[in-house]
Amino acid sequence: MNPTPVHSRRRWRVLLVLCLAALAFSVPLALDLANRGLAWHAFWSLTGEERPLAQLRGMVELFGNATRLPPDTRPDVPVNGASVSPFGVNTFLEQEVEPEKREQIVRMIADAGFDWIRQQFVWEDIEIHGRGDFTDRRNDPNGVDAWAKYDQIVDLADQYGLSVLGRLDNPPAWAQTTPGNFAPPADVQDFVNFAAATAERYKGRITTWQVWNEPNIYPEWGEQAVNPEAYTELLCRTYDALKAVDPNITVLSGALSPTVALTGRDLSDLIFLQRMYDAGAGACFDALAVQGYGFFSGPTDHRLRPFTLNFSRPQYLRDAMVANGDAAKSVWITEAAWNPIDSPEVPDDVSGRENYGVVTPEQAAAYMPLAYQRAQEEWPWLGVMTYWFFKRPADYERDQSWYYFRMVEPDFTPLPIYDSLKAYLTGLEPTLYRGVHQAEDWAVTLNEAAALEPVDGAQFDEAVRASNAAFTAQGRSVSVRWQGDSPLVVMVDGQPAAEYAPGEASWTETTIASSLLSGQHTVTLTSASPFLLDQITVADFTLDDAIRLMNPAALALAAVGLAVLALIQWRAWRWRRR
Repeated sequence: MNPTPVHSRRRWRVLLVLCLAALAFSVPLALDLANRGLAWHAFWSLTGEERPLAQLRGMVELFGNATRLPPDTRPDVPVNGASVSPFGVNTFLEQEVEPEKREQIVRMIADAGFDWIRQQFVWEDIEIHGRGDFTDRRNDPNGVDAWAKYDQIVDLADQYGLSVLGRLDNPPAWAQTTPGNFAPPADVQDFVNFAAATAERYKGRITTWQVWNEPNIYPEWGEQAVNPEAYTELLCRTYDALKAVDPNITVLSGALSPTVALTGRDLSDLIFLQRMYDAGAGACFDALAVQGYGFFSGPTDHRLRPFTLNFSRPQYLRDAMVANGDAAKSVWITEAAWNPIDSPEVPDDVSGRENYGVVTPEQAAAYMPLAYQRAQEEWPWLGVMTYWFFKRPADYERDQSWYYFRMVEPDFTPLPIYDSLKAYLTGLEPTLYRGVHQAEDWAVTLNEAAALEPVDGAQFDEAVRASNAAFTAQGRSVSVRWQGDSPLVVMVDGQPAAEYAPGEASWTETTIASSLLSGQHTVTLTSASPFLLDQITVADFTLDDAIRLMNPAALALAAVGLAVLALIQWRAWRWRRR
């Protein structure tokens, strides 16, 4: 039966209304995205994408987060090793021939506001010719002290107030039988002895050591398949040796490289870590080291998929730590950056052009400060994040894509990334964001005589004894865990807030500020007699929380959208049938 003219017109009106409604939504959205309006900024803050089509795709993928359980990162538990300043940079100071250039590098790093350098102590450059031989005879038959330039590097770090994260790897040829420049030694004890000798030489001056680098990818384990169990043996034996030198040393695991590969020579960082735990590695490191490259999207990318590489990936490794009982340990990102290879200066035939992602120099300069800011606001379990890298001694590696991560040219000309990070770090107001922060946190200002001391019942067996503590916090509530003989006097935003008497128990939990909405407050704590301050807890509602709440609504909205599309198609099919 043919449809009557009235029915036909009615169907056309319905279709027309639906089309007009779609246009009324899509046209303003397209104009907003094209002109970087409110929607563009909202999509950017969720997907890390700048191009409109990529943002739309990213939003669809973000809704896919709701189909998977989010990583369990436990942002509200105390974490050891996360109280240090997070700002660091990788250096190759040992490759600079002139001592003056080493000093210029360290001075520029300190001037930019960094607090850490990650410096390699190259085994093959120190114990060069044989076991226990620390004399360098490569260019002088009479030999020179192989430690000398490393001594100067440590002296320079002390002089300019920088902490050193020492990276231990790169075996000498005499210690290896497996092919490959980075293959582990034939006898693990040779590496253990080198690590212990290095830690002993710089005892009390370097208290943070990293055991190997990227053991889950080629070529960092030599010309052989990677082996989580063999690496765990090396890690555990080295951990014991370093702790024997100084129990206060912080031992970092070898940084896991982000990869989804399941080949013999490369193995997913997530699988590699779990196999490490299965082999007993949980007892053999104080902080987990990972690499945190952003690849093709910006630092605001909140998409989470196990097979996607973006800046959010460390959350999955944190999830594995929580699952294996290591929630109290911190994560350190020992290499973080975006590769500014989308630039006219880069040769077209550069090797591995897209291996590390592709951004412009302007994007790289803008992204890294945002990465540091996001980490502070959302990841209270993170310790140090070191930029990859400061400079190379010369430009002979211009044909390699990784060369373009540099912050300054070999002639010390600063690049945009150096200027942007210097502006960010030197203008930053230290702030405590959501999380449980130790009293010695880098963002807490203590009186000069304040000191960390062993205390029974403290979260990590130590607390700060102080007469004054001040900090800025961003959140909905702020509480402190303290004990003392006199009342605790609290000032908030320069105004007297309250005076709290000591509790009957040895430790007192006191909420000193609270509001329905998140806000920033400057807090000062004083007492007539020195008091013990253990930790400061900041509660807040973060963007990740919003995304978790948004996901069910997003799924419902998507279901409604699919139902509307199905209805349109069904009506159109019915109309054609008639």
